[in-house]
Amino acid sequence: MASNPRGLTAQRPTVGIASLTRRYGDRLVLDGIDLTIGEGEFVALIGRSGSGKSTLLRALAGLDYDVQGDGELDTPEKISVVFQDSRLLPWERVLGNVTLGLRVEQNVSDPRTPAERGRASLAEVGLAGRELAWPGELSGGEQQRVALARSLVRDPQLLLADEPFGALDALTRIKMHALLRTLCDTHQPAVLLVTHDVDEAITLADRVIVLDEGVIVDEVRIDIPAPRDPIHPAFAAARRRLLAGLGVEELSHG
Repeated sequence: MASNPRGLTAQRPTVGIASLTRRYGDRLVLDGIDLTIGEGEFVALIGRSGSGKSTLLRALAGLDYDVQGDGELDTPEKISVVFQDSRLLPWERVLGNVTLGLRVEQNVSDPRTPAERGRASLAEVGLAGRELAWPGELSGGEQQRVALARSLVRDPQLLLADEPFGALDALTRIKMHALLRTLCDTHQPAVLLVTHDVDEAITLADRVIVLDEGVIVDEVRIDIPAPRDPIHPAFAAARRRLLAGLGVEELSHG
């Protein structure tokens, strides 16, 4: 994947943050954050625990009004969030979870009913035919596929993903990475992915940002063609730089 995998040129900003500050009492969690995410751009946010990653994501999701502090926060109207836990309603079947709260007027250019849109979205994530299954009948990876379908069926301008693959096994994560890349190429939302996994960030993102103690300390644009191979010299170089930004020295296995 190149740094501009969806053919993005001079993107208009979907997200604009200027001097954003968030305090919890005397503790400064976000310290004057400046960040722009262009239309269709995929940005990964990494940092140690307590660095402010989830606080920033909640601010963008509109879940923390006090986060604006002394700065400005400009986000689009149509935002979807995917969490580490799929957060499916166990008393709703798969299709009902995907279409929950979906109304025809949310997308006047699409004449399909919510159920038709939900079925199409499930087909996109490889779950055609599982519409009437209960969430408890699905594997963890399948539940996250439903969560992705639920988010993207709403055609969001901004997709926020908070460690969406953190609870999955390694093989399932690889499959989900490929699926997410395909879905983002199709729907082209701006994406902010919060992750602790440096390799995941490099594999998926156009740009990786390092947050430390509420401050952006580094930013790396990923210029590696798809599919991104961890043994590619540019991949290894990006990993070393990002780990250094996290205060981690990569071990040599020579």
